[in-house]
Amino acid sequence: MSVFEQATAVTPLGDGRWTAEADPEWFATVGPNGGYTAAIVLRAMTETLAAPEREPRSLTLHYLRPLVAGPYEIGVAVKRAGRRLSTLSARIEQNGQMCLLALGAFSEDFEAAAEYADPAPEVPRPETVEAIPQERALVAVARRFVVRPAVGGRLFGQEDEALTGGWIEFAESTPPLDAMALAMLSDAWIPSPFVRLDRPVGAPTVDLTIHFRAPGEQVEWPALAIFRSRFAHAGFFEEDGEIWSADGRLLAQSRQLGLLTP
Repeated sequence: MSVFEQATAVTPLGDGRWTAEADPEWFATVGPNGGYTAAIVLRAMTETLAAPEREPRSLTLHYLRPLVAGPYEIGVAVKRAGRRLSTLSARIEQNGQMCLLALGAFSEDFEAAAEYADPAPEVPRPETVEAIPQERALVAVARRFVVRPAVGGRLFGQEDEALTGGWIEFAESTPPLDAMALAMLSDAWIPSPFVRLDRPVGAPTVDLTIHFRAPGEQVEWPALAIFRSRFAHAGFFEEDGEIWSADGRLLAQSRQLGLLTP
């Protein structure tokens, strides 16, 4: 079992309840990274559903308050199980306080009325891009990855466009590039507004939605993650993300609402 799989493991308590651990090695600023928590919630949902033919399609999370280091409880409920699609809800509680609410959709494949896709972005291949050392990264979770920037401007470079991204993989004991890993990657890169700024600021997640576009497919590392933000107003910013395989398949899309706090 990889380090990531251990860090996102859930233990059953019965009646749709699970326990997990908020590990400081996967924290951002004041609490766990949003993608790390999303991966844990998705794992609890998947285990609760126990229907491997129904793959994750969508996950939306609302972050009510930061978790602190230590154990917490996840309550999962199957809200509806249709013939081919199931909808689940989840809530995280820690120390008697609600910290997160989530909804997930799981389904089999459906017959398609149309098939189309934009081409994969043209970027330098990972073997041609030098990895950026993460030993002195601003947040602990960044040290869990090897990153090779290939898209967008310089960190804190006061660029004209909030665009960033590149090749990413885990730094040790690589896990499968499955839905849980994709949930993690949806919030693993630096916030895209940081290339427009001249210094670090707080950027906590308010809500995060992930669409899984190639569930169940066998995919090799590394992945290409690209994030952009077009609007920041009244302290909030939106961020759209895409995660691609090295052979040009779209694996996931994400949209996040976050805060930019001085």
